[in-house]
Amino acid sequence: MKAIAILTSALVLTACATAPAPQDAAEDASAGVRCNANAAEGLIGRPADAAAALAQKSSGARTVRRYVTGSPVTMDFRPDRLNVETDAAGTIVKLTCG
Repeated sequence: MKAIAILTSALVLTACATAPAPQDAAEDASAGVRCNANAAEGLIGRPADAAAALAQKSSGARTVRRYVTGSPVTMDFRPDRLNVETDAAGTIVKLTCG
């Protein structure tokens, strides 16, 4: 009987404990990685299909987000992400980080 009371108390106390707050996935992904869009600015005017991978490598970005000028994009800031903005024909018109 004593063992059951002890186990029940332990379970109740464990249920009341607070869990550690989860870290933001973006923070984990960007730890120590920074994007430098200036390093890839020479690729502006080139077709994005051929130059996006080179732009990512040149900028040091972990991820790339490609979009057409005027398209809706999320406002989340990712210091490890290169944004490749293209015109309707797929030509790079702007490179930014975030």
